[in-house]
Amino acid sequence: MRKLVYSTGVSLDGYITDPDGEIDWTVPDEELFRFHTERVRETGLQLCGRRLYETMLYWESSDRDPTLPEHEAEFARLWQALPKIVHSRTLASVQGNCTLVREIDAEAIADLVSEPGKDIAVGGATLAGEMLARGLVDELLLFVYPVVLGGGTPWLAPAGARIELELLENRVFGSRVLYLRYSVNGRRRT
Repeated sequence: MRKLVYSTGVSLDGYITDPDGEIDWTVPDEELFRFHTERVRETGLQLCGRRLYETMLYWESSDRDPTLPEHEAEFARLWQALPKIVHSRTLASVQGNCTLVREIDAEAIADLVSEPGKDIAVGGATLAGEMLARGLVDELLLFVYPVVLGGGTPWLAPAGARIELELLENRVFGSRVLYLRYSVNGRRRT
């Protein structure tokens, strides 16, 4: 059985974008970038909200740039090969290894998780928040950046209920980014 994992970069005051919608403060150094690359390598399916999909479109062709560092080209190749389901009510189409769906189908997501294979990642605060509220998320992976933004997009929409977490792992990167990995509701799937 796979896990459904929500991973995001977040400011110390709990935002994934600044008040202008920017994420430039989350640019990873090479150490953190390689960590993210390993996570993508261990992922079997990526569920994306519209904004994450649009942000990640860069990686659909960036490996063609001969000046791109090899560790970034490797990430691009992994990202391109990774199957993705994009949840959007506004996009007309998607490109790359993506399927567009209009509504969250909790039963279909639960079926995907019950299949054998690599874990499923979910990205996008709205999408992840809805999945967490429906009890579908198994783990939260937070990359807490040493910055206070004072506003922006919260990393998680209110779930409507208290959710207990169990800390599974933590690490501080050289860039001072704190990585926290939590199991949701103490569930621990192997």
